[in-house]
Parts: sequence; structure tokens; C-alpha cells
Amino acid sequence: MKTIDRRSVLFLAASTIFVPLGASAQPMRVTLYKDPNCPCCEGHADYLNKNGFYVEIIPTNDLLAVFRQAQVPPELNGCHLIMMDGYAVIGHLPVEAIRKLLTERPKIIGISIPGMPVGLPGMEGPRSGAIAVYEIAPGAGRSRVFMNV
Repeated sequence: MKTIDRRSVLFLAASTIFVPLGASAQPMRVTLYKDPNCPCCEGHADYLNKNGFYVEIIPTNDLLAVFRQAQVPPELNGCHLIMMDGYAVIGHLPVEAIRKLLTERPKIIGISIPGMPVGLPGMEGPRSGAIAVYEIAPGAGRSRVFMNV
């Protein structure tokens, strides 16, 4: 029987500690609903695909119906809607906001950046400052800022 020296044991232990979390995991499958004529949504999907997600794109001619079905109030509607792990994610959200949502798992419907602000993934251009990410509260609850990006 072959024995392992102390240095090999320490190396193996250290290498398992420093492997990035999720490095061997499969990408999370998410569904992106978008207007068939909107090209920027595909830019956001490409960004998400490069950041650990597998995005299925579903074009729809009635995006407002998708927002209503997901219980998103009209003032929080955005460019597209992504369903992921039980949450609605609206607009061109940076992956940091999405990871915060999926890590903290708050009891909300999801998060939104309403409209189509420039300077976000898929909406290239200069950003003029921080952009608020809003919680989508259940029921008629008032939305509040989830974080700024």
C-alpha cells in the first residue's frame, strides 16, 4: 500500500478549499421572455451566459401579459423578464444583483431595473451614476430599493 506524504495531503486539502464555488456546477437554467424585435435583450442573455447561466430566450408578442402573470407592477416593467429559481428578474441587471438575490433569497417576487437605462449589460454606453435595483414586493406592497449598481 502506498502512503501519501504530508505535503501531498496539504496540497490536496488546499486545492479543494480554493476551487471557486460553483466551478464544477452546471450553469443555472433561466428563461428570458422578450419582444421579438428587441436586440438588446440578446446582449443581456450573452452576458448572463458568460457569467454562469444558461439562458433560454422565448420571444413573445405580449410581454405585458408575461409581466402580469409574474405579478410585476407596471411601474417596474422593463425591457425583458427572466424567470430564475422562483424569482422574476426584470431588465438588464448586472450579475452582482442577481447573485445577491439568489444568495439572500428574500421573500419577494423578484428584482427590477425598470425601463432601459444605458450603462448596463446589453445596454452599452456611459453610465451617469448609480442605478437603483428595486424589489418586486408581493401583493400591493410598496417597492423599495434592493441595492444600487
